[in-house]
Amino acid sequence: MAPQREWFEKDYYGVLGLQKGASEKDITRAYRKLAKQHHPDANAGNKEAEEKFKDISIAYDVLGDPAKRKEYDEVRDMVASGANPFAGAGAGGFGGPGGGFGDGSGIRFETGDMGGLGDLLGNLFGRAGRRQTSRQPGAGPRRGGDLEAEVHLSFDDAVRGATIAVQLTGAAPCHTCGGTGAAPGTVPHDCPQCNGVGTLAVDQGPFSFSQICPRCGGSGRVVDKPCPTCGGGGAESRTREVKVRIPVGVAAGQRVRVKGKGTPGSNGGPPGDLYVTVHVAPHPLFGRRADDLTLRVPVTFPEAALGAEVKVPTLDGSVTVRIPPGTAPGKTLRVRGRGMPKAGGGAGDLLVTVDVVVPQALSDEQRQALQALAATESANPRAHLGV
Repeated sequence: MAPQREWFEKDYYGVLGLQKGASEKDITRAYRKLAKQHHPDANAGNKEAEEKFKDISIAYDVLGDPAKRKEYDEVRDMVASGANPFAGAGAGGFGGPGGGFGDGSGIRFETGDMGGLGDLLGNLFGRAGRRQTSRQPGAGPRRGGDLEAEVHLSFDDAVRGATIAVQLTGAAPCHTCGGTGAAPGTVPHDCPQCNGVGTLAVDQGPFSFSQICPRCGGSGRVVDKPCPTCGGGGAESRTREVKVRIPVGVAAGQRVRVKGKGTPGSNGGPPGDLYVTVHVAPHPLFGRRADDLTLRVPVTFPEAALGAEVKVPTLDGSVTVRIPPGTAPGKTLRVRGRGMPKAGGGAGDLLVTVDVVVPQALSDEQRQALQALAATESANPRAHLGV
């Protein structure tokens, strides 16, 4: 994508509290922390927090995408070297007073028949050697921000999968117009003044300027009869319910993405996404290791010494596990296919760890039997200790 004007003006690393060169994990961790802190659900009615949340989402949208981040870093390096084409806008920059690269009036410099200079500036903005006809960057459709939510599941729901209702409070598509901004029975249409482009071209010799269309504000679309609920904005603040499908075998801490359920976009842009972090309650018997389940099974000393077949529980009934003769305490036996179900099919394994139970009280008969066994034991298991 072409660099945006905001890239020259905003330090997205600073927005996330990071330094340039931060790792992808650091960027994601910082975004999640700040998004949770400034989320509209946790700061109802706080406009400052809402704006901060939007800035955080925009920063992560750029830095969280390797391709965008690479271009952004190149732009910021240019700014650091003093090569900011926007710095002189409106104050004697290209095009004379009041011209330049997009000053506060919405006027922007374009490439025309300028030879090498036009190619240089055009390459910077991805439009070398041609007249710009697209909407003004930042004034056209803009994607909405992402939202974060959390859900708590029982272990059984994590095993089987579930559909959970998540309540979100904040900006949402208007329930009356569905986000179009137009009153019921009407639809937005292309702006007649700019023919849907969003900008008006002004030629001055070898220079060409684009000015944001005053009729549509740069969106390229106009609404003749605004929606009575949202006033034409296409969004309203309300509580909405989103159904989230949790896949089978979901793990604690896993994030589920629900496309298009974030905050609404502006000027006809697409909505952001909803990211749901899953918390799973522990099971009274089973532990978990990735897709495998773990289970500790007590056996008696004779069973461990002589071998035995014991029944153990699984997620779907019980199975019989063979304990080999001479099994040592702590030995783990694998039961294939009896672990956590996988979203793509199949399942992990059940890992059964043997715990040998030492009796706390012996009858006379049991004591005599053990003493007889000890008398026949010739090998010293502690010989290697040298004591």
